[in-house]
Amino acid sequence: MRTLPSPARTRESEPPGRLRRDLYAAGAAAVLVTVAVVIGRHIEDTRGTLFVDWPPLLASWGPHMGPGTPAAVLVAVAVVAYGPALAARLPWRALLPVTWGASTVWILSLALIDGWDRGIARRLTTRYEYLQVIDRFHDIPAALRDFTGHILLDSPDNWPAHIAGHPPAATLTFVLLDRIGLRGGGWAGMWCITAGATACVAVLVTIRALSDEALARRAAPFLVLAPAAVWMGTSADAYFAAVAAWAVALLALAVTRRSPGWAGASGLLFGLTCYLSYGLTLVALIAAAVLLLGRHGVRERPALLVPLLAGLAVVPAVFTLAGFSWWEAYHLLVTRYTQGAGGIRPYGYWVWANLACTVLITGLATAAGLRRTGAVLARRRTAPRAGVRLAFLVSVALLALLVADLSGMSKAETERIWLPFALWLLPACAFLTRPRSWLTAQAVLALLLNHLLLTGW
Repeated sequence: MRTLPSPARTRESEPPGRLRRDLYAAGAAAVLVTVAVVIGRHIEDTRGTLFVDWPPLLASWGPHMGPGTPAAVLVAVAVVAYGPALAARLPWRALLPVTWGASTVWILSLALIDGWDRGIARRLTTRYEYLQVIDRFHDIPAALRDFTGHILLDSPDNWPAHIAGHPPAATLTFVLLDRIGLRGGGWAGMWCITAGATACVAVLVTIRALSDEALARRAAPFLVLAPAAVWMGTSADAYFAAVAAWAVALLALAVTRRSPGWAGASGLLFGLTCYLSYGLTLVALIAAAVLLLGRHGVRERPALLVPLLAGLAVVPAVFTLAGFSWWEAYHLLVTRYTQGAGGIRPYGYWVWANLACTVLITGLATAAGLRRTGAVLARRRTAPRAGVRLAFLVSVALLALLVADLSGMSKAETERIWLPFALWLLPACAFLTRPRSWLTAQAVLALLLNHLLLTGW
């Protein structure tokens, strides 16, 4: 495939106004966040209907430092200084584990700014979280059959918020970790960090398969140094994001390599994704984009759809046979959502303030990258084919996020809930020139957020 010019060549030939427009896009994103903070603070002070202490984030003001501070600063400096060059020069097979390792260290060091106990070990043990109900799954088949009977707030022994808000595969993950001896919040937290960090590798694999290796390499440092890492450690949504990302990546490999094996594995992960989070059914939009970009492979080997659909049916079939009804549970969840804070939080604020949360987890560089994404699509007839394909994939991910926003089922906490979609916006940064400057902005944002705010869920 035709590749884009190297960053150095682009800088030399780039019109001066292009960087200025990037800065305008980043500035507009910063204004959106500022307005969301000011208006959100006013609404919460006067009406108390947002149910967050530091709108638009579920966080509270609390400047602090911790044992992770030196490591986080060191990782940020190293990635800014050497990330773009290493990403360009490392062999592809070496780049993937290095990216995963760097992402893991970045997420872990940010989490440890809050200390081991608050930052990792206690995250998944609060009254809202999965580890609270481990003992109620001693008989897994019985728990699955009775799962929907505890979703509503007025039901007997109703599930805590996160258990009620997700299909049971989410909770079962931590039940199974407990069963194999990885008990407690520390193990659960490290599972989410190490598994969640693989999501950036899945995104790189997808970009290389569908677009261009050079673009994947340019995106790699931005995937590592994403401000989203603040919420990926330690959140089960980081694990969900990784499963969804690998489902997409394996589908991309299936259609480009005409591989039934990858197709079946992709279908299996897509099925699991839908039983980890109801909202992740919207990943189907990204999957459709992959099928469209890889349509030549599907046309040449339409039998690929057979293992894909067969794999997709496995997890739903297992849970359905076990007595869990996805659709019944989802409808009960909608009722449960209106019974709690979700029924009080004003849609008129969150429908746009959620986008401010997205700015905070993807960074100002991504705002500028999305501007360039739009520019690539606008001149798609003359733009490099690889760039157009990447721009299309990013745009579809943005569409999925906007659908989730308009649904009204994501009012607040989207800095965590939307991690599976936000990761697919970060590759837009591959279109940017001056990568070190933009990476610095990303790192500074993440460090400020983690040092000034006490995030939680």
